This record gives sequence, C-alpha cells and structure tokens, in this order.
Amino acid sequence: QVQLVESGGGLVQAGGSLSVSCAASGRLGSSAHMAWFRQAPGKEREFVATIRWIDGNPDYADSVKGRFTISRDNAKNTVYLQMNSLKSEDTAVYYCAASTFHSGVYSLRSQLAYQLWGQGTQVTVFS
Repeated sequence: QVQLVESGGGLVQAGGSLSVSCAASGRLGSSAHMAWFRQAPGKEREFVATIRWIDGNPDYADSVKGRFTISRDNAKNTVYLQMNSLKSEDTAVYYCAASTFHSGVYSLRSQLAYQLWGQGTQVTVFS
C-alpha cells in the first residue's frame, strides 16, 4: 500500500510564500493523479489543485488560480504545492491525496476520486 507523507507548511505573513510537498512511498502508475485539498477550521475539506501524473497537466480551484502552482517530480514520487501571495483565508490543514486510477465516476475535484490520503500539514497565514 502506497503511503503519502506531507512536509512543509508552517507560519507565514500575508502576501508571503510557502511550499508544501508530499512524497509517495511507492511508484505511482501512469494513470495516477495527485491532488491537494485543504480544510479550514469549521469548514468542509475543499479542493485546491490536482495534477495528472503522466504529463503534469494541472487543474486549480478558482480561489488559488494564479497564486498556487502544483508540480511533480516523477523520479521522487513527490508532488509539490508552491503557494504565493498568501491570504489569511488560505489558513488550513493541507492534505495530499492520490488517485491510482481514475474511473471517471467522480470529478478529480472531488475527494471521492482519491484512494490515498496524507496526514495533513498546517498552513497558517497571519496579517
């Protein structure tokens, strides 16, 4: 069973930048997708970004488009989320997720499309 381990996160001032990463313990197949979701206190977990493993094709939530960049390193089985121009509303626990196959039943913006999850890493943006 592939496991996901997140790192990075922390405390940053509004307007600043931060990066989080997620390493998969095993190789991800060509049909895999990896994604970032986040959950703020008192709110539901929401989609942030996803990336297709085979070609790096990304998709972003409107709330982060133009500020966040998702990327991957196939050799390291690692996905990254570079977060720029951070806002207080970006404060949340950020979760890495992986879909080893995509049946098409669920949108890749849905948590239900992902079979594997990391433990989460806290990102706090202060003013």
